[in-house]
Amino acid sequence: MNLWLAVASDKPAVHLTAQTRIIAAVIALGFMGMILELIRRNSLQERYSIVWFVAGLAMLVGAAFPGLLTFAADVMGVRDTNVALFSIILLLLLGLALNFSVIMSRQAAQITRLAQERAIEKAREQAATGNGGSAPARTEEPPTQAPRRH
Repeated sequence: MNLWLAVASDKPAVHLTAQTRIIAAVIALGFMGMILELIRRNSLQERYSIVWFVAGLAMLVGAAFPGLLTFAADVMGVRDTNVALFSIILLLLLGLALNFSVIMSRQAAQITRLAQERAIEKAREQAATGNGGSAPARTEEPPTQAPRRH
């Protein structure tokens, strides 16, 4: 019975080999490099990349200091570090989903407003020509040069 109490009272610790820590650090650095490349190619805006870059830094810190997970488990009041890790990841993913839902809602409202403003402009143009829409639709000329990407 004393052996059971000794095992149960042991603090859970994160034991990562040097090879595992190096692989985790390389993956984190690769992730951060991918974020920077997406920014460079204009595939990801800077304002959204901050969250992902911070996630990469968190992965790098976790690889360098695995004892932080034990500290997080103690703060959360859980015995198993895996539970703490998955809880933290779940909370971060929920936060990201909420953040992107807010962004999508804001953009949907902006699209609706822009469509309404364009419809009002079109109605005013038709009223100004006086033919109530019988004039041929005006098309804009395409730009002579394609926009340059940086």
